[in-house]
Amino acid sequence: MSRLPALRRAAVREWGPLVTAVRRGLAGRGVRALALTTGAVALTAAVQLTQNQAWGYRPVQYLGAVRAEDPLWLALLRTPLSLFVPALDLPVWGALAQILLVFGVAELCLGRWRTLAVAYLATLAGTLYARIGIALGPEGFLGLPASDAQVVDTGPSAAVVGLAVYVCHQRRARFTGALVVLAMVVEVLVKDNLAGREHLAAIAAVLVVCRVREWRGRRRVQDLGAGGDGTRSGAPPMRSWNFRRGPAQRTSWW
Repeated sequence: MSRLPALRRAAVREWGPLVTAVRRGLAGRGVRALALTTGAVALTAAVQLTQNQAWGYRPVQYLGAVRAEDPLWLALLRTPLSLFVPALDLPVWGALAQILLVFGVAELCLGRWRTLAVAYLATLAGTLYARIGIALGPEGFLGLPASDAQVVDTGPSAAVVGLAVYVCHQRRARFTGALVVLAMVVEVLVKDNLAGREHLAAIAAVLVVCRVREWRGRRRVQDLGAGGDGTRSGAPPMRSWNFRRGPAQRTSWW
């Protein structure tokens, strides 16, 4: 029984800021705060239904399926829709549940446009990695076999993984974020395929962004503390005349 308070405190430290942000987001705007998430779930479901039809498979592939063998300009044009093209060989309900949970939490914590930007960055990182890995070849470090050039990119999963890591980092849920990263590493070790590698590429890109934001935040704090001109505050140095007057007069900079 004595362990329960310690576990409760650990849970509060880990998920407290995250839960608070979600509650505030819902309290402020209600379900309207989840407009992006609702649209993403609906679009993914619609794409899944369409690509499983005889008449819909080719249009979806043409508009949203990204492969490393495609010209880069075409891949970039297809990438926004590829976020919502689920894999044909996996149950769509799993993808919809992941989008609902991760996109929903991210939209409440980050806002609509930042959520979309991070999701796109993660997906784009996986797409570009596939091209680099194939260029390196299977013998190179982080290389991929040439056959992977014909494999369709991961779809929404890279965006989901990238958003999960980004939100965990921003809300200081470090243990949860580490579990997500560890799960993706285990995925590659157990089943080394293009999708798993793209997940790791998405995580790497998001972590770089997080580190840059931290660095910029520290620089901003340092600049504010230095007043931007080497002084300790934004105000000019103050002189104190409460000391002895004369040759030994003292100047105070505080």
